[in-house]
Amino acid sequence: MSEVLPTTNSEFWQPPAIQAAPILVPTVADACPRCHTEFILNAQFCHSCGCQRPSPELPKSWTSYLEFHNIMEYASVVRDALGLPLPSLVCFLVGVLCLGAALFVGFVAPSETVADFQAIQYWRMEWLLGGVAAFIAGILLRISSPAQK
Repeated sequence: MSEVLPTTNSEFWQPPAIQAAPILVPTVADACPRCHTEFILNAQFCHSCGCQRPSPELPKSWTSYLEFHNIMEYASVVRDALGLPLPSLVCFLVGVLCLGAALFVGFVAPSETVADFQAIQYWRMEWLLGGVAAFIAGILLRISSPAQK
């Protein structure tokens, strides 16, 4: 044991490395998005209108797309792009979903016998009829809604 002692390093403890916190220097971008006045240093709210200071953007999780206000925001973008009122847009999306389900059933469902094939075709016809009914409902709702400008 005596031969190990002289070869050991006497400095086996070191103080932790302290990292200095980054200094936040106000920039021109630190302005209120609502009233465009500059934020007071380290303020969380605008002194003029009371709007909350925007936080640095964090990467979005996929679950944020399922929040109601985000879904309504996406629906308004699609509604404006297609020029459809909300009821017609819902019917259009249901019709697309039914057509997708008909295609899915045709590719995925196994048909080993003629009876299985006929049952699958009957199921596909039901999905297609549901899609057609949804599209017709969307057209009728579009016609009955007031004209949009």
